[in-house]
Amino acid sequence: MSLFWGGCMQAKDWLSALVVVFVWGVNFVVIKVGLHGVPPMLLGALRFTLVAFPAVLIVPRPRIPWPQLVAYGATISLGQFAFLFSALYVGMPAGLASLVLQAQAFFTVLLAALIFGEPVRWHNVLGLLVAAAGLALIGLHGNGGFSGLGFVLTLLAALSWASGNLVVKRVGAVNPLSLVVWGALVPPVPFLLLSWWLEGPARISASLANPGWPSVAALIYLAYVATCLGYALWGRLLAHHPVRQIAPLTLLVPVIGVVTAALSLGEHLSTLQWLGGAIVMGGLLINVFGPTVAARLYR
Repeated sequence: MSLFWGGCMQAKDWLSALVVVFVWGVNFVVIKVGLHGVPPMLLGALRFTLVAFPAVLIVPRPRIPWPQLVAYGATISLGQFAFLFSALYVGMPAGLASLVLQAQAFFTVLLAALIFGEPVRWHNVLGLLVAAAGLALIGLHGNGGFSGLGFVLTLLAALSWASGNLVVKRVGAVNPLSLVVWGALVPPVPFLLLSWWLEGPARISASLANPGWPSVAALIYLAYVATCLGYALWGRLLAHHPVRQIAPLTLLVPVIGVVTAALSLGEHLSTLQWLGGAIVMGGLLINVFGPTVAARLYR
């Protein structure tokens, strides 16, 4: 452990990090539960309405231009979760979704190179190639309810997340909870319009009249636990510790996602999908830890 996280973190910080990882890992199973009673676009509208209100009356607005705030809400919140909710709705397994979504790390590197001219290092390229091989293996060897459309939609969700990462980079240092809360003002209306168009007023009325307790509990979890609590704790960790020490912990999110999906939803992956997942994780590890390992080996 000291090889990668050599700094000192207090026990409460480690507990906060583990809470965030667990909360975000379970998030994919919770979305699946919520979708049983509420269709995806309506679920998105309700989620971000709960995130925004009444919090915007308490949490100060981040000191950034409105166009940047709208861009954040349109990518991180609207784009990412419109695609992710739709992917899970059409059959993408929750565990695989938690893994495939991590492609955002590579999309972020590529977009930053194209838009900001940031250099792409050897470990980025190698990690991308390895992860791409794993994703191809997952995508080509589906079974038992696996949806090719869901796989593509999850990749689009990862691309939206990566686009939002570039917005955050452009924004600079702001209170992450303020950004999340005020950015949540952007998605509800577009989500409602998409719901009206894709799901229809009759489905909306029926879902709102009788959503079912599992969907209500899922909404509360998504809005207040996964979003408000998760981002508040994560922002606090990033504020007190180096990014290089904190960011790699997100590699545990798909591990939690796959395990909880198997235990609670009975999802079973094929041998080739497990292999593809392991290869993707290997690519992520190369992308994050490649320079550190190389420096240790050749020191």
